[in-house]
Amino acid sequence: MNEHAANSKRIAFFGHFDGTNFGNDCTLQTILYHLRRLQPEAHVTCICTGPQTTASTYHIEALPINIVFLKSWIPRTRLTRVARKICVALGEPLQWVSGVRGIWGTEMLVVPGTGLLTDAYGLRSWGPYGLLKWSLIAKACGCKVALVSVGAGPIYGALGRWCISLILSLADFCSYRDASTVRYLNGMGLVGDDAAIFPDLAFSLPDCIIPPRNRTTACRPVVGLGVMEYAGRYSVSRPADAAFSEYLEGLVEASRWFLDHGYDIRLLSGDLGDSHARHAFRRLIKERLPAYEARIIDEPVASVTDVLSQIAATDFVVATRFHNIVLGFLCGKPVISISFHHKCESLMAMMGMQDYCLGMSGLKADRLIDTFRRLEANAHTLEPLIKTRVASFRQALDQQYEIIFGKLDENAERLSPSPTQAPRQPSSPQTIRPDGDTGANWQAGTVGSVTMSHRERVAL
Repeated sequence: MNEHAANSKRIAFFGHFDGTNFGNDCTLQTILYHLRRLQPEAHVTCICTGPQTTASTYHIEALPINIVFLKSWIPRTRLTRVARKICVALGEPLQWVSGVRGIWGTEMLVVPGTGLLTDAYGLRSWGPYGLLKWSLIAKACGCKVALVSVGAGPIYGALGRWCISLILSLADFCSYRDASTVRYLNGMGLVGDDAAIFPDLAFSLPDCIIPPRNRTTACRPVVGLGVMEYAGRYSVSRPADAAFSEYLEGLVEASRWFLDHGYDIRLLSGDLGDSHARHAFRRLIKERLPAYEARIIDEPVASVTDVLSQIAATDFVVATRFHNIVLGFLCGKPVISISFHHKCESLMAMMGMQDYCLGMSGLKADRLIDTFRRLEANAHTLEPLIKTRVASFRQALDQQYEIIFGKLDENAERLSPSPTQAPRQPSSPQTIRPDGDTGANWQAGTVGSVTMSHRERVAL
């Protein structure tokens, strides 16, 4: 190893990154850009669900969250059943040893955004146990742990809550992406009222990859319609198939109105797993509105760049996926959120656009149409509001990156600033309502300033 490589800082990221969820991907892409901007010589490792895809896409080292030592097999005899049990028992300690070898010498383990603090998808892999395991491995290696603009909930089980409590207690730095996350964790006794809030990391995507904001050149205006697969237990504790059918029904009937009133529709995606929902939507359109089928634009998407380009080719966005909403705002589009999780409602409140947020459960076409008509009528007022909010979010996130990455070379400095070093809180533009009244500031909580999440004990 040459001297240059030996002296470079080592940073590890952790998350559900495998090229299938474009919201997660844009989060990783964003934080990598800002790390390289502030620490261009840093050596990066990503601990993730799709290491091969991540390594080839971002040209970084990548490790699997769960390392597979032996291929799975079905035991057919008593002896092979015993052997399988022994292998399973030995597998977990080997995972820990391999993890220590993988990140030894790393300065910081960073969890960049996303909603990892949930057990809705289980405890292992990127769930609470997986993150706890790697947090403990990081601490064993003398590594700092930073949770950066993360989201939380739902948390159903006692074991999931216990794991998340330990993760937060191990973290040297913690910030949350919205007030609803803080309220949720505060209600479980896991964080205090003064927890730091910084916006979702995707709001700091580099300007160079955001397409120019221009009106579509088509002869008809275009509504970008984000259709999402049913979120199940990530949305509600008792999911029902009927709820998804009702959601699709509302979208199809609203689409009838859009098409009747001279709009084309461009389908938007936030996850490769939404393909089933898109096909179900197209099937209903073909059955009920065959004359309009040619006015449904449905193009393949394989990257964040594709998603941004498709959003840029719309005039309005009606979306369910959280990051379709975020990227819509980044592209300067008036947005309606069809909320399936508290994060969507909180985001719309942060943007001063809570009046344009509808629930996914029980979605009715007439309410969506009425909300869209108000959105269209007030677009001239909402567009400058969106621009102002996005700029303030970007400013706050730039301050957060300086706190996390800007002092890696100052070993005597603390990860969190002292009270006299606290970053300046960004200006909080007032909420502009459709009637012109002003309301509450864009965020509830400690915005743009950081306190230690649990223990003020960090020396970089």
